[in-house]
Amino acid sequence: MQDNFLHKGQRKKMIEQLRRSFPFDGSVLAAMEEVPRHWFVDLSYAAEAYSNRPLQIAAGQTISQPYTVAMQTHLLQLKKWDRVLEVGTGCGYQTAILVTMGAMVYTIERQKSLYLQAQKTLFEMGKQAIFHYGDGYEGKPLLAPFDKIIVTCGAPEIPQKLLAQLAVGGRMVIPVGGGIQQMTVVERLSEKEYNTTTHGNYKFVPMLEGRVKSEG
Repeated sequence: MQDNFLHKGQRKKMIEQLRRSFPFDGSVLAAMEEVPRHWFVDLSYAAEAYSNRPLQIAAGQTISQPYTVAMQTHLLQLKKWDRVLEVGTGCGYQTAILVTMGAMVYTIERQKSLYLQAQKTLFEMGKQAIFHYGDGYEGKPLLAPFDKIIVTCGAPEIPQKLLAQLAVGGRMVIPVGGGIQQMTVVERLSEKEYNTTTHGNYKFVPMLEGRVKSEG
């Protein structure tokens, strides 16, 4: 996998555009400047890897546009060594950003082909995350609680099983809604008390239940 001066220049330009669009946390932008986004897209889309738009990946899914990745990561308020549950590994780009920022990432993907490809890509990058092939709605209760939870697909409502796996003092970032979702932050204040805020409209692929063994 190559990452030449052209790619690095395109990445730097992408970061400058993000910096002008919103006051993102500097550690988020530093991680996004380090991680080569073009490694996570199909070769047919490589020329567009650093454009600010979502791109198609395998299994009918998408890699979120850089602005959306930056915003979700910014809202997560990540700290080094945070235990993070990611629901929707996809191609692994968001996973790589979280790992680069020093998080211990547990990531779940329901599409078998994406689950396998993301593992391969991060292994080749030398970045370590714990991958699970399964149903994101279930989370990973045996590994809970998590300091942070990030959901990278549109949920019709906040899954109660994921709320239960959030540590007291933790944060969940999840897009909630039908065709258009509101980016939602849930803070767990105590065992039974949560605070919820919304942060603009976005459009994600839908969050679905179950596992997909293969795609035809």
